[in-house]
Amino acid sequence: MKADLNDIFVSTRKCPGQQQLLDYIQGRLSPGEQHEVEKHVTDCELCSDALEGLTAIEQKERIPIWVREMKWNILRKLRKKTRRRRPADYYIQLVLIVLAVLFLLLAGFWTMYFVIK
Repeated sequence: MKADLNDIFVSTRKCPGQQQLLDYIQGRLSPGEQHEVEKHVTDCELCSDALEGLTAIEQKERIPIWVREMKWNILRKLRKKTRRRRPADYYIQLVLIVLAVLFLLLAGFWTMYFVIK
């Protein structure tokens, strides 16, 4: 499941991967692979939009770097949001429990030292 989140273009419809779309834009695919991508893009709105957006970028060689940076930024933000902060009530309860244990120990010591003697 986690591997499915790495590339949004991987689906049950056999969308071309991110790298394949980048290679298509940069003209690195063979004519057969290029034809397959073009054929798929005509039927897939997501890939068509992605291809349109990728072609609008002037510095195509920097796209993988930007994608990697965006992934790390999103992961960093998600980690910040998922860190749990303990509520103030937690610390109050912890102090009360410690005080109760100390009181029980003191009461036990008091009972053993003064009452049993």
